[in-house]
Amino acid sequence: MIPIELATAAATPYAPPIGAAALMRCAFYHDDLRPVGESLLARAQAHPDDANAWLDASCVLQLLGRREDGLDVQRHALALRSLYPLPAPARAPTLDLLVLMGPGDFMANTPIEFLLQTSGIAANVQYVTPELPLPEQVPDHDVLFVAIGQSDANAPLLRDVARMLDGWPRPVINRPERIAHLSRDGAHARLDGVDGILMPRTVRVARAAARQLADGALGLDELLPGAAFPLIVRPVDSHAGTDLCKVDDAAALGAYLAPQPSGEFYLAPFVDYAGPDGQFRKYRIVLVDGRPFICHLAISSHWMVHYLNAGMDDSAAKRAEEAAGMAGFDTGFARRHAAALAGIDARIDLPYLGIDCAETRDGRLLVFEVDNAMVVHAMDDPARYPYKGPVMDKVFRAFEAMLGRAARTRA
Repeated sequence: MIPIELATAAATPYAPPIGAAALMRCAFYHDDLRPVGESLLARAQAHPDDANAWLDASCVLQLLGRREDGLDVQRHALALRSLYPLPAPARAPTLDLLVLMGPGDFMANTPIEFLLQTSGIAANVQYVTPELPLPEQVPDHDVLFVAIGQSDANAPLLRDVARMLDGWPRPVINRPERIAHLSRDGAHARLDGVDGILMPRTVRVARAAARQLADGALGLDELLPGAAFPLIVRPVDSHAGTDLCKVDDAAALGAYLAPQPSGEFYLAPFVDYAGPDGQFRKYRIVLVDGRPFICHLAISSHWMVHYLNAGMDDSAAKRAEEAAGMAGFDTGFARRHAAALAGIDARIDLPYLGIDCAETRDGRLLVFEVDNAMVVHAMDDPARYPYKGPVMDKVFRAFEAMLGRAARTRA
């Protein structure tokens, strides 16, 4: 059920932004967001300069599955105003944060609202686009955090922001020129050779080359020397398993390509990381100033593991294993892979970084993805997941402490 204060805010002209985190929480619990969206759009149409209404409406439309409509509304909001406050901090402000974001959906930027929900950090989001550079005047702040994620669409923006921040007078967290290296093939190049890591070589190929591979006109060794089927294939810039597929042979690759409109794909060898019980276990880790924290452990009988489809809600045994894995993370997983995680931190060199990973049968850290824009949250039902709240609170407190340390270096 939609909280009454949220419904009231949606209908109140010029109200402060509701924010993505509150709206996503409603969607997570399957609340009907349609009345909220209708209120926001009616408010925006009655008060065309109410940028907060337009921006919140954009979030609701995306959460209702109307991505393109949501992005159109977002463009309208950003044309009205490019600076937005995040919801007020949970306690007396401890520092002022300026967050740089680019336009796009929920995977285009670090979802920083979740990380700040329990903090004492007052934050403003400054949106920038290739057509809308950083203004000459921005709110005073102690720290600047770059939330823009890596993608083909964001590549020019990251280059522009890197130039904008050259000589910035405040501490900058997550430099854009380093975020730019987080593409799947770029991350492999960065992490290649780190002890204790297996990150299968990933190559980016044009559709024509993938088609030639499927037709037998091109040998796999020419694209991925030493590799063999099965392969993992996905469109460039896809996330969350969208159009991700394991193809067992060239014919299967051809069948995959036929309905796909994308012009470029990533190819990588498939690694069977099933445990002795046949289950696949995927960890989401974040590094905060180099220290690893666990955010979830998803357990599934399918190799493509996502927390929401792994059956964690329905299995007390899986939740018990996750709870044990979280409780013993520092002395277990983090210790086993300490050298590998330190290597990732050194090679990627971002104070805040997400890692989706697993363990290989021979004990190495199998890295699927490194990304600054992974969703990290504490929305899970505390009655079913009582162990998660304290674990995620550690992440949030570490993030706040990282920003505090950076602020103390302010000139």
